[in-house]
Amino acid sequence: MDLFKKALQIVGAIAIIFTLVFAVKSTKNSNSLNSLPLTENTNHLKALVSSLPIPSDLSFAGEPVPLNEQEVLERVDREFLVNTYWQSNAMLLMKRSQKYFPIMRPILEAYGVPEDFLYLAVAESGLEPLRSPAGAAGFWQLMKGTAKDYKLEVNKNVDERYHVEKATAVACEYLLKAKEKFGSWTLAAAAYNAGNRGISRQLERQQTNNYYDLLLGQETGRYVFRILALKTIMSDPITYGFKLNELDYYTLTPTKEVTIKEPIKNLSDFALSQNISYKILKRHNPWLRQEYLNNRSRKKYQIKIPLVMD
Repeated sequence: MDLFKKALQIVGAIAIIFTLVFAVKSTKNSNSLNSLPLTENTNHLKALVSSLPIPSDLSFAGEPVPLNEQEVLERVDREFLVNTYWQSNAMLLMKRSQKYFPIMRPILEAYGVPEDFLYLAVAESGLEPLRSPAGAAGFWQLMKGTAKDYKLEVNKNVDERYHVEKATAVACEYLLKAKEKFGSWTLAAAAYNAGNRGISRQLERQQTNNYYDLLLGQETGRYVFRILALKTIMSDPITYGFKLNELDYYTLTPTKEVTIKEPIKNLSDFALSQNISYKILKRHNPWLRQEYLNNRSRKKYQIKIPLVMD
C-alpha cells in the first residue's frame, strides 16, 4: 500500500510538471499569434474554418427547398458543413463520380428519373459496391427482398445487386412507383430510405404530405438534406474548396462483354483464359460472389472483360 501511495505521488508530480510546461507553451503560442500584424492574424483565422454558401435557389429534382424556414435552413447547413469539412471523403466521392455516373446517368434518363438521384447512390454507398450490416448491398444498397421483387437474381453464387446497370434500373423502377404514390420526388427519395410503408405511416400520423414538415428519425430526417449537400458540393467543387483537374478523376476501364451460357467451374481459370487476373475479373463483375459460376439453369450471363489491364 505504501508503494502504491508513493507511485501515486510520483504520477501526480509528473502530471503537474506537464501541465506547467503545456501552459507555458500555450502562452508563447498565443503571444506569437497576437504579435502578428493584423492582416496576417486575420488570414490565419480565415484558414481555419469558414461558413459555407448555400444557394438561395436550392432544389431537389426541381422541387424547391423551403430555406425561409429556419429549421430547414439549419438542417441544410449541417449537411453542407459535415460533407464539406470531411474533405478526404468528399474528394474520394468526387473522384469516383466520373467512374460511375456515366453508366448510371443514361439509365436514369431512359426511365425519366431526374439526374439529382445520382447523388442518392452517393449517399447510399459512397459509390462502392458494399454490403451494409442490415443486409443492403451494391451501389444502390438494395435489400434482398426488394431486389427479388424486381426480378434481380440474389443467391450465394450470383448477386445482381452488385451489377451496376441492373441495380440502377431497379432503383429507377422503385423511385418511379414511389413518386406515383406520394406525388413528389422528395418523398420518393425519403421512401427509398425508410420504405413506402414507413413514409406512408408517418404522413398519415402527422397529417401532412410534405417531407419538410415531417418529424422523422435521425437517418431519414437527414437523408434528403445529405443528398442536397452532396449534389451541390460535387457539382461545384471550387466554391467549396476542392480543386480537381480532369486527370484527378477516376475512370472506368473500357470493357467487352463475353456471353456465358454454361457453368464455370473455376473463375480463376476463366480469367486466365481471358488474359486477365482473377482480381480484375471480380473487380469488373462484383455480382459474381463465389470463385465459380453454377449456372444450372443455363442462363445467359454477360461477363465484362477489360480491354486493357487496369
